[in-house]
Amino acid sequence: MSMRELGEWTVRDAGFREADVLANGNRMLIGNGYLGYRGTVEEADASDMAATIVSGLYDRYGDKWREPVNAPNALSVRLVAPGDEPLTLRSRLLASHEQALDFRYGVWSRNTSWKVDGVTVTVKSERFASMDSPHEMLLRYTVETDGKIALRMQRGIDCAVRDINGPHLGAFEFAGTGGDLEVTCKTLELGIPLRVRSAAATDFPAAPAEPAPPKKGEACFRAEYLLDCLPGISYSLTVYAEVSAGSDPDAGMFAPRVGPFDGMSGEFRYREALARHKAAWDAVWADGDVEIEGDDAARRALRYSIYHLQIIAPRHSRDLSIPARGLSGQTYKGAIFWDTEMFIAPYFLVTDPEVAKRFIRYRIKTLDGARRKAAEYGYRGAFYAWESQESGDDACSHFNVVDVFTGRPMRTFFRDKQVHISADVAYAIREYVESTGDWSILDEGAFEVLVECARFFMSYAWYSPTRRRYEILDVTGPDEYHERVNNDAFTNRMALLVFDTLLEYADGLEKRGSSLPAETYAKTGFLDELPLLRDMAENLYVPSPGPNGVIEQFDGYYALEDASLAEVRSRLLDPKEYWGGGNGVATNTRVIKQADVVLMLNLFGDEYDGAVKKANLGYYEPRTEHGSSLSACMYSLLSCETGDSAWSYPFFRKTAEIDITGESKQFAGLIYIGGTHPAANGGAWISASRGFCGFAVAGGEIRLAPRLPAGWTKVSFTARVRGVRHKITVTKDGYTVC
Repeated sequence: MSMRELGEWTVRDAGFREADVLANGNRMLIGNGYLGYRGTVEEADASDMAATIVSGLYDRYGDKWREPVNAPNALSVRLVAPGDEPLTLRSRLLASHEQALDFRYGVWSRNTSWKVDGVTVTVKSERFASMDSPHEMLLRYTVETDGKIALRMQRGIDCAVRDINGPHLGAFEFAGTGGDLEVTCKTLELGIPLRVRSAAATDFPAAPAEPAPPKKGEACFRAEYLLDCLPGISYSLTVYAEVSAGSDPDAGMFAPRVGPFDGMSGEFRYREALARHKAAWDAVWADGDVEIEGDDAARRALRYSIYHLQIIAPRHSRDLSIPARGLSGQTYKGAIFWDTEMFIAPYFLVTDPEVAKRFIRYRIKTLDGARRKAAEYGYRGAFYAWESQESGDDACSHFNVVDVFTGRPMRTFFRDKQVHISADVAYAIREYVESTGDWSILDEGAFEVLVECARFFMSYAWYSPTRRRYEILDVTGPDEYHERVNNDAFTNRMALLVFDTLLEYADGLEKRGSSLPAETYAKTGFLDELPLLRDMAENLYVPSPGPNGVIEQFDGYYALEDASLAEVRSRLLDPKEYWGGGNGVATNTRVIKQADVVLMLNLFGDEYDGAVKKANLGYYEPRTEHGSSLSACMYSLLSCETGDSAWSYPFFRKTAEIDITGESKQFAGLIYIGGTHPAANGGAWISASRGFCGFAVAGGEIRLAPRLPAGWTKVSFTARVRGVRHKITVTKDGYTVC
């Protein structure tokens, strides 16, 4: 039985259960934006889902879904006891096990013991993915015994990695001598080269046997050490690993490099690299931390959430984004969703605007993919992918869920009808410009993105001559349980934002003397469409509050069965059953998956009064299943504005602790969707800063409206606005901005 503990800067798990292997892989993930390394022990194999996920590297095997590439494991180490018995967590000889993550500095550690022929063998190790040098990982692995025993230590590069839809690598080549191993290979689909190097030094006299390439049927390139262990003596191995994909010059790909241990001991090299790594983390936390006084649990959970955002921030690249499951594995195809723009970007926008700018550059880079998707469906402009990978083409399948009863793929309309994604991209551009004052991103291509997103909605919308208005029909909003609806309030309001933003920024650029609008209109042939754009901006229908203040989520929503959430849940015949789609238990009811109208009210709060917000919160929350990790933070945020503390704080805690507890949906139908939850991590920050502190930026000015939960005495955080770094402190009585 395991026991989990969250310390000030540490999450710790003691004991061992089979279920912990998968959960701790996510919970104790380390990373640096370039790669993520799951929280598994060194002797873990493919069955444990050990993984090294490289940012932006994808592959497709046969006709299966494309997904991120799992690189060969460069930190593979195992001990073998007399009688050729491997010492693993499942061994009958296991005596104790504890592993921990220091999320202040992204350092994973373990302490595991086995009882072998009356001798206690203990392994202590720690590792980190360098925040200072993104291609590097380092491991310090120490063996101690309380008696004399002969052990074999095997370390190497394990190529037998687990894939959901693989294999993804081929053309393996092996090179090595002594403690230096190297594997080069290529992805199968596009032939992208991948290089994994693992160099080692020992603080004991035994030299490894000369490594040999794996034999046929084997997949691990190993070097072996013979340890004649004596009590009270430590036998330490230091491993330096380097992972690089493509022809990245920063990684020294295909170029000779001085060995990392030349002229220094393994321990010295490790400590020196760790010091640089920690200094880089100190710089990250200097701007990225949020300090909460009066609530230790909330402070720890929020910092843990922020840690998970920082280890997937693509600082190594100018135009990469963050996938929906970060770098924790291959679920959700490693795709970039709207999560990044709406839930992750707000944190980086005020703590590290350059990272937020990378997200926009990614959408600029993938504009042609969005154009191809629009053309595929017979529309014009840019229809951004629901599940976007490196080219911007949509990785989302038409059959994205499997029926639990028949095993058959179910037709879903995520790919076809979640058109709001193009508006979400435009929203992120607007938020970036408003917060930073940096109009240069428009020159880099963001203005053209706005033009093409507007053009898409112009071609998608319909004009009703009897109602004398434009409508947006046949869409799926954030509430995915109700597909193919008309006039979804959130989608329509977001489309209007696209139109207004393009017109406003075109006018602003022209007043600045910029020729960018005219040049872009000429390039795209958009000039003749401007009159239609203005007409649609004036006459696009956006659902408004009814007599009771509630905004109907979409046309016909009120005609659905108003069954309670408990009643709908009781109709499930299988816990993994999908609630939406054509025959889901929620499809013909008013029960919704996640914040939809409530999300709109948060984004456009200045357009609605407190009575409307309170009415919609009270109406929709009891009907919301919160089947998405994106939901709770939006209810927390609106609850803060309406003064409903019964929901605001619990929803914040639920969001901030999702990757600690592991209490989230692991399946959509029969499809595994586990992993970390970056959008919830960002949502925790949104709840704390925008919700409890009332933080907002309007016209380049900071606004604050303190509404701290009971027990919170002070919140401090950093915000960079229009190039100026501010230290913000909020108490129950007021605030300071320095």
